[in-house]
Parts: sequence; C-alpha cells; structure tokens
Amino acid sequence: MSSSDLQDTFLSHLIELRNRLLRSILAVMILFLGLFHWANQLYSWLARPLLRALPKGGQLIATEVTAPFFVPLKVTMMAAFLLALPYILYQLWAFIAPGLYAHEKRLGVPLVVASVILFFCGMSFAYFLVFPIVFGFITGVAPVGVAVMTDISRYLDFVLTMFLAFGVTFEVPVVVVLLVKVGLVSVAKLREIRPYVIVGAFVVGAIFTPPDMLSQTMLAVPLWLLYELGIIVASLISRPAPAGEGYQPLSDAEMESELDKTEEPPKS
Repeated sequence: MSSSDLQDTFLSHLIELRNRLLRSILAVMILFLGLFHWANQLYSWLARPLLRALPKGGQLIATEVTAPFFVPLKVTMMAAFLLALPYILYQLWAFIAPGLYAHEKRLGVPLVVASVILFFCGMSFAYFLVFPIVFGFITGVAPVGVAVMTDISRYLDFVLTMFLAFGVTFEVPVVVVLLVKVGLVSVAKLREIRPYVIVGAFVVGAIFTPPDMLSQTMLAVPLWLLYELGIIVASLISRPAPAGEGYQPLSDAEMESELDKTEEPPKS
C-alpha cells in the first residue's frame, strides 16, 4: 500500500470518527432539549432522598446567585447523557468493530451491554438504598440547634461522586472477565488474592462514602460480591476444551509414522 493510500485511509477514519462523534453529541442535545422543560422536576427527584431525611421544615439552599438556574441544567444534561449512552456506545462500537477479529466481536457485544446495565444498576443501588441510609445518618448525628441545609451545588457534587463510585464498582465483573480473557491473570490467581480484594473493598468504601460503618459496608460488600461474580463468569468462559477437541499433540508412534511417510520415495 502506497503512502497516498495510507493517508487516504487515515483521513477516512478521521472523517468517520468525526461523524460518529457529531451523531452522539446531537443525540445528547436532542434529549437535553426534550428534557429542558422538566429541569427543576429532575433536580427535585434527584434531591428527594435528602429532602425526605431532613427534619420537618428542612430544605436545600442556594448560596450562589446563578445556582438555581445552572444546577438543574447540569442535572438535565446528565440525564440526557445517560439516556443517550446506549446510542453513544453503539456509535463507538460501529467505529471500532471493523478492525476486530470475529472472536473479539463475539466477546465485545456482551461486555458492552453488561457494562451499561451494571453501571445503571450501581447508580440505582446508590439512589434507592444507599442515599436514604447515608442522609438519615447525617441528619441524625447533627447537634441540637443545628439546621441541616445543604447547598444545591454541593449536593449535586456529592451525588455525582456517589453515582460514579457505585457505577464503577458494579463494573468489577466486566473487568475481571477481561483480565482473564486477555490472559493477564488466571482464575486461580484471582481466588488467591481474594483476602486482599476484601480489604481493598473496605478501603474504597472508606474513601468514597461518609464516615459511618454502615455506608462503607454498603459499598464494600457489593464490591466483594461482584468480584466473586466475576470469578464465576470468568471460570465458565475460560473452561478448557473437552477431550478430543482442539489441538492434540502427536504421540511418538504417530510422529515416527509421519516421518517414515516423508522419507518414502515417490511412486512412479
């Protein structure tokens, strides 16, 4: 292939990448415009776990002049991106799939689908189970005479951090399967380092959750269980082929027979 052909191929890939990025951005913007009317309602839904935990008469506050306008817009943009995420991943897959082998394509599609589902499961777990307990603890330990009124910007930052922490945590099975599939680590090694993973799970829980044992445990235990799930799935997909299948080395007798055949003179 000449240099001009290589240059044309490179440019065509760049154009295709640009087009797919533009489609993804357009999808997010269309969803954002469609959700814009309900921006305040989306933020109210996001703040519901904290509002339910606050004492009677408690509320969120805005300490910045533009926060009541921009914070709901950020929530709306986040919602639009999450709704468009399957389409964005499809565009990414359509771009890289032509350069993959058949077995890589067979593995890639289930992993991408599982990654999206697990990430949404992690966010749902944080919103419906973790947030009520965490906010109940925070409001419960407030000293007498202290009114708990969180700034809406700070609350959004906290929620996004928790969503990211739990979303990434729920990706552990996918990471474990990939590590085994590409040969970086064996299933036996994963079982061997299990005690270190458990300790690391509680360290991660202590870093990304408020300083109470319950919320730390609610992140650490799912992380550990998802690690175990990844080991189970990896062991299933990496089972050796049954006897009689795949490559079988020749025995000594078969090897000598093949050598004798090559040494026989050709028949006239």
